[in-house]
Amino acid sequence: MFRKIVAVEDILVNARAEQELHRFAASVELYHDSPGSEEECIRRIGDADCVLVSFRTAIGRKVIESCPHIRYIGMCCTLYSEKSCNVDIAAARERGIRVCGVRDYGDEGVVEYAVSELVRFLHGFGGDGWKRGRHELGGVTIGIIGLGTTGLMCAKAFRFFGSRVCYFSRSRKTEAEASGIEYLPLDRLLAECDAVLTTLPRNTAVLHREQFGILGNGKILMNTSIGPTFDVDALKEWLAANPDSRYFCDGTGMGTLQEELAGIGNVVFTPVTAGSSVQSTERLSRKVIANIEAFLDGN
Repeated sequence: MFRKIVAVEDILVNARAEQELHRFAASVELYHDSPGSEEECIRRIGDADCVLVSFRTAIGRKVIESCPHIRYIGMCCTLYSEKSCNVDIAAARERGIRVCGVRDYGDEGVVEYAVSELVRFLHGFGGDGWKRGRHELGGVTIGIIGLGTTGLMCAKAFRFFGSRVCYFSRSRKTEAEASGIEYLPLDRLLAECDAVLTTLPRNTAVLHREQFGILGNGKILMNTSIGPTFDVDALKEWLAANPDSRYFCDGTGMGTLQEELAGIGNVVFTPVTAGSSVQSTERLSRKVIANIEAFLDGN
């Protein structure tokens, strides 16, 4: 049992999971807004020995060192890697704190967002359309940067619709290539593909001025990652210089850039979290609870 569980922000689990948390601690405090500062985060945690956090709030070294009772940090979001994590895992490790994340809970919704938004734009269903006439996915070349779970699921979906699908990744994916997904170096992918999706870990920027120059006009860039995958000024310059291009993102991809990109006509912003649905919330909730149970069972 924990002495006290604190969710420092909205952890996006369902009501049943919130109730289940009371099985694991004498006291449970759930916040549904994000702390405005490290000091507020520290105040919320207080003497808690279990901290739950989503992807928005940073749990850095100062927070960890200021809250010496923490034994467990449950990330109610995907933990890709130590480098991209919003929890300072190295600082936690030094103090024997277990950090657990979840995987593969919101990918289906992201894939549906990518397909639906591209279909709407290619056909002009929303009033704004790509080039002249209506285009099917089968006549479009799709490039995917980052072929993890989400990227591979997107690749398979677009292949189903007949698109030529190419990818770039730090490592070659032989099984994907065997299924017809083509590997291209980044520059070639940007030059040859009509639409480019970035499906990368948080804080992974791969597109800078040189890459946007290669991408050129009449192209579609869609970001399904957490926060920007590009140099922001370079993106703005590309959009200004290439009025027939579009940048698509949801609330997760937009991150903190909404004000900065406001008023740019060729930004297509969908102000929701594409990976959030009744089904994904259920998957997330089950995995968050399972991680806590495993920790308390000594696993």
